[in-house]
Amino acid sequence: MGKIKLIAMDLDGTLTQHKSQLEPANRAALDALGQKCRLVMVGAGSCERIYHQLGDYPIDVIGNYGMQYGEVINGSFQLLQDDSAPVDRQSVVQKVEFLRDKFNLHDFAGETVEFHASGMITFPILGTKAVLKDKLAYDPDRQKRRAMYDVVAETFADYAVFVGGTSSFDIVSHPYNKLYALQQYAEKKGFNMDEIVYFGDDYGLGGNDEHIYKSDIKFVEMENYLDFAAKAREIEEVL
Repeated sequence: MGKIKLIAMDLDGTLTQHKSQLEPANRAALDALGQKCRLVMVGAGSCERIYHQLGDYPIDVIGNYGMQYGEVINGSFQLLQDDSAPVDRQSVVQKVEFLRDKFNLHDFAGETVEFHASGMITFPILGTKAVLKDKLAYDPDRQKRRAMYDVVAETFADYAVFVGGTSSFDIVSHPYNKLYALQQYAEKKGFNMDEIVYFGDDYGLGGNDEHIYKSDIKFVEMENYLDFAAKAREIEEVL
């Protein structure tokens, strides 16, 4: 492994349980890595949500697949980039209803679709008000959503579509994806692609880490967020 200067990582499923707080062992692992490298989160959610989920850990945060970016400056988190894309909400709702009819996905709580301020769209299969327990149990191996993926991607052909979270699809305007976001960040901060290691858990078909996994960036495959500290130590030993 060549000289590593930047450690990039996904959040849910890689560093934390889905939408759960950062645990002490993984926080300590970040502290150790941060002594030797710059750290950046590359997330699907908003920057502020990611930052607070990490217990306000002082780390660079890329959000919404590169539509947002923030840093801790003088002790406070500041959003430095906040792109947005226009969305035809009526058309999106019609497409989501088509998918619910096709796959018989009418048992959901809350809203049928979530529109983010950035223009990112979430198709929450269990609805926007589903409880975490049900979301975690719905599709732990992602096979249900991968079986639907081609149809969802075709339905939203003008967007990039990702298997997101535990029970949803993320739908994002082009050119945004995690590889694009990380490349833009690295260029701005002066890192080469061969100086980066990325930790991610969602690297299969339609996964939001798939673009990075298929790139030349060194990739650490995560199957369980509880393994992060051990895998981080393996990287730390060769830095």
